[in-house]
Amino acid sequence: MTTFLQTLVSTLSIGSLYALIALGYTLVYGVLRFINFAHSDVVTLGTWITVSLAGAFGWAASGSPAFALPVILILTMAICAAVGITLEFLAYRPLRRAPRLNVLITAIGVSLFLQNFGQLKWVFGPRYAGSPALLEDRTLVTVFGVGIQLVDVVILLLAVGLVFALEMLVFRTRLGRGMRAVSFDERIASLMGVNVNRVITLTFGIGSALAAAGGLIFTLKYSKIGQTADQTWVLLGLKAFVAAVVGGIGNVRGAAAGALLIAGVEQFGAAYLSPKLQDVYVFLILIAVLLLKPSGLLGKAVTEKV
Repeated sequence: MTTFLQTLVSTLSIGSLYALIALGYTLVYGVLRFINFAHSDVVTLGTWITVSLAGAFGWAASGSPAFALPVILILTMAICAAVGITLEFLAYRPLRRAPRLNVLITAIGVSLFLQNFGQLKWVFGPRYAGSPALLEDRTLVTVFGVGIQLVDVVILLLAVGLVFALEMLVFRTRLGRGMRAVSFDERIASLMGVNVNRVITLTFGIGSALAAAGGLIFTLKYSKIGQTADQTWVLLGLKAFVAAVVGGIGNVRGAAAGALLIAGVEQFGAAYLSPKLQDVYVFLILIAVLLLKPSGLLGKAVTEKV
């Protein structure tokens, strides 16, 4: 029971991290139908911005004020949203009518640029850093010998809140209607009065803001931050992408469900089978879903009449 509960807590915490990153993938794909492979590098950027802001404000050590976390979260999300909007304007908008392969190659190029840009000495540098102590390290409650940490509760609540906010944005606001209209048919949406450029730009901004929140969660969960070109970020982005595909890419709830499933398979597989194969379990689930239900668990196959 102790092992099961501890693994369940880890699943919810790590699944929350995967969910916020997967939402960025699924949001951009849902509107534009292409995969932004530079998204995981925006997560990296959000992590390092969190570390830099905490150091600049003097909140890197323990004993930071209660308002430190929300302040840094808002600033990090705002900065990364601006970065996402800039990338869309400079790199992706000129290729909107180009073949998908061109956009894919551009996304890979943007990813490599962000990795190497972050390693410049006057940016973050080719170094590793410790995570700032934005939350008090304490146990809220103990259940069957398993301590529920404050950080795990905050991570879960933050992820649930942002997923709910995105769901309301997509289905309850004018911008959300515009996103769904552009996703259905960009040309018809434009004829109906939707500002397509504005919708796409804001989509990139929102997706990058969610990536920034994922980057901040990474600093809360892990104590060591790798340099911007570290392979940790590549694997993290791949797992979040797998979560989006498994849940049904383009579906907000599917991305969240897929993230929890991927995290559960990874954590329970490591706890009860072999920890050395935890990454293998994730991609086995991807293969199984693609074979049995290619549209994802909550995705729907699109039938186009000719």
